[in-house]
Order: sequence, then structure tokens, then C-alpha cells
Amino acid sequence: MVRYDLRHLKDSFYDRMMELLENEVKPGEVAIFLFEVGDFSPIQKSADLVKEAGHELLNSLKFNQVDWTIVVRRKA
Repeated sequence: MVRYDLRHLKDSFYDRMMELLENEVKPGEVAIFLFEVGDFSPIQKSADLVKEAGHELLNSLKFNQVDWTIVVRRKA
């Protein structure tokens, strides 16, 4: 399991998240992505991107008042 903090990217984290999933996370490995959420639209968009790429979204939860985490298993 690996963890990536993408909060510093604000609402521009999508490309980096997918780049990490495709290039850094091993097939079958679980990754935790932490990002900053404002109007909650990033939550659905990130879930949609994960699904479209064929990965498995395991969990999505509020970390604190402004941060969100998603747990993803990279496709094997």
C-alpha cells in the first residue's frame, strides 16, 4: 500500500493521480490518494476517472474539514 498527498495541487490533481496509478503503483497494489475538496465535485470526478481507467475504487471518505481520501486498487 502506498500513499500520495496531492493536496498541494488543489483542484488540479486528476492528471497526477492517474499518472501515479499508471506509472508508480504496481498492478494489484492499493494506493491512497489525499486531496483537497471544495465543492465536492472532485470526489465524483476522481471516482469516475478511476472507474474509466479500469481500476477499483475501494473507499472514499472525508479525512477532515477540507481533505478527502480515496483508496484505489490498480488493475492487475
